[in-house]
Amino acid sequence: MSALTRRSALALGGAVALVPVVGRAQAPGLLIAGGPIHTGRAGERVEAVATRGDKIVFAGSLAGARHAAPGARKIDLAGAAAYPGFVDSHAHLREIGLREMTLNLEGTASIAELQTRLRAAATAGPAGPIFGRGWIETHWPEQRFPTRQDLDAVVADRPVYLMRADGHAGVANSAALAMAGVTASTRPPAGGDIPHDAKGEPTGMLVDNAKALVEDRMPKPGRAMIREAMVRADRLYRSRGWTGVHSMSVSQDDMDALRSLAGGGDWGLRVDNYVDIDSAEEVLRTGPSVDASGKIRLRGIKLYADGALGSRGAALLAPYNDKPGWMGLLLTPPEKVVEWMAKAKAAGSQVAIHAIGDRGNRIALDSMAKVLGAAHTDRRWRIEHAQILSPADLPRFAAMGVTASMQPSHAIGDLYFAPARLGVERLRGAYAWRSLIKSGAVVCGGTDAPVEKGDPLIEFYAAVYRHALNGFAGPEWGLDQTVSRGQALAMFTTSAAYAIGRERELGALAVGRRADLTAFSRDLMTAAPADIPGAKATLTVIAGEVVHGG
Repeated sequence: MSALTRRSALALGGAVALVPVVGRAQAPGLLIAGGPIHTGRAGERVEAVATRGDKIVFAGSLAGARHAAPGARKIDLAGAAAYPGFVDSHAHLREIGLREMTLNLEGTASIAELQTRLRAAATAGPAGPIFGRGWIETHWPEQRFPTRQDLDAVVADRPVYLMRADGHAGVANSAALAMAGVTASTRPPAGGDIPHDAKGEPTGMLVDNAKALVEDRMPKPGRAMIREAMVRADRLYRSRGWTGVHSMSVSQDDMDALRSLAGGGDWGLRVDNYVDIDSAEEVLRTGPSVDASGKIRLRGIKLYADGALGSRGAALLAPYNDKPGWMGLLLTPPEKVVEWMAKAKAAGSQVAIHAIGDRGNRIALDSMAKVLGAAHTDRRWRIEHAQILSPADLPRFAAMGVTASMQPSHAIGDLYFAPARLGVERLRGAYAWRSLIKSGAVVCGGTDAPVEKGDPLIEFYAAVYRHALNGFAGPEWGLDQTVSRGQALAMFTTSAAYAIGRERELGALAVGRRADLTAFSRDLMTAAPADIPGAKATLTVIAGEVVHGG
């Protein structure tokens, strides 16, 4: 490991110690029974599933499975319920791993607790800049964003940068602002915002494209640390029951690490990758590709239309209710969005574009229409999040063949503050899962981890119940947008497979499909909603191999 890599690892608070995946010999097959097995096909339920190699060879009666797979390893579900392999259709694998290796601020309950965690990290960790992620202020008693003064009160002698959970804003202490040359006279870059206090000084908050002013000066993780982060993410996700991930905002270093790990047999998940523009040379030159293991696929590019609602970066058609005159941020000029989409079309690559506000989503749809036409196409281009839609734009997803890649847990967190940001009228098109599905659009489900925890059970619960984890739901939470249990299952199985063009291979427990299977300790199709988040993943099978439980 180079000195630079070592310094980067120490500065980010993570020890570079790889934890390899234990090698797994290919078994003659599996016979899985002993609990309800939902195949993902129109409510179908079977008694047993048998596999051989990486394929399903039987789904039906126990007697039939025994006949189809003589000598197979028998796995008793012990009452757990099995499903097609759950797929997270929107996550950030490297950041999931790094969350476990750096200052994790998830669940921070106040600015005072943020300061306590920062103090502990500064005391226990090595010298140098401190990076953390995961705070969100919407429940804090202080009812405000943190400031540089809040951080300075704990650490003033070295740079500190703490990213908000959504990844679209961060707060820096005075030392970090000075390192980046940010002063009262610094103008924000296009697509960014630098809030100021009553004295005209920067508060320390940096929104969307302004984040780069500090982030570009912070130590970057080296290749060894990226590799370890990927290993940790793989291990964590398999333990939660995920069999695949659509990984977003991927760098070339991320791709190199994934291909190396899979090539060496130290990898479990299926990963479909959408790369940032600065790492898009390969996919725009050669189009989509798959590595020799068959698990690591390069799909397309990831673009950004706007920012996030919580930090008021989501681009709206009318001003924010709680910030008059402010309409959010466009992170990429619309003409550049069209330019990159045209390049992706020429290469046969997919496009995934982040759009949260109603203006951001309209720009995304308009841009796709300019490049592909307004009629239905089968290119499987996607809008990531699709959170706030104008009623006029909602039918366009189905009409154009655009997949809505949505994260149910965003609603049960955002709806605490979304009414204040948007007002009642715009909430009618917010987190509109049921309306999109009813219109004929494909809606695939994800988590956006590490923005959210990355738990399939929380996502399923949010999709079918739309209450906070403590059972709360406000009068403006749009409970009519909940989906049926079958629709929720499809979001994480059949629709996830459709979104990457593999609906004939993945997404259902059927003969000839890939042998990917997830089992949970409670039956999600019948359990009381409040009991769903407390279930556990008891079995994860990927390509016919048991990678968790069993």
